[in-house]
Amino acid sequence: MNKAPSVNVLGGALRPCSADPVTGFFRDSHCNTCAEDAGSHTVCAVMTAEFLAYSKYVGNDLSTPRPEFGFAGLKPGDRWCLCASRFLQAHDEGCAPLVSLHATHAQALEIVPLAVLQEQCSPETG
Repeated sequence: MNKAPSVNVLGGALRPCSADPVTGFFRDSHCNTCAEDAGSHTVCAVMTAEFLAYSKYVGNDLSTPRPEFGFAGLKPGDRWCLCASRFLQAHDEGCAPLVSLHATHAQALEIVPLAVLQEQCSPETG
């Protein structure tokens, strides 16, 4: 698997999203991607209770621990490389999480317009 260049949506170097919990398609703390990443795990999202409840409701439970996979479950405030299409779906439903633009991969722009990502920009993580 060859990683796409590590560039963020603003054109700069892709910053880490989260090492605790460790995230990313490659589990390298970054929202890096490649051709094999069918879900495009490219949006560095800051979890909210509302988004976690929404995600569970639509069939992707991110909050329940799954020890068999080494996954402790996410809680509000955790950062996670989210599928771009799920982010856009949540945005359209009015419950999108906040976003770190500097840690969101440029490839997310193939699915989510930059203006939509900017609307959800987290003040403390930019």
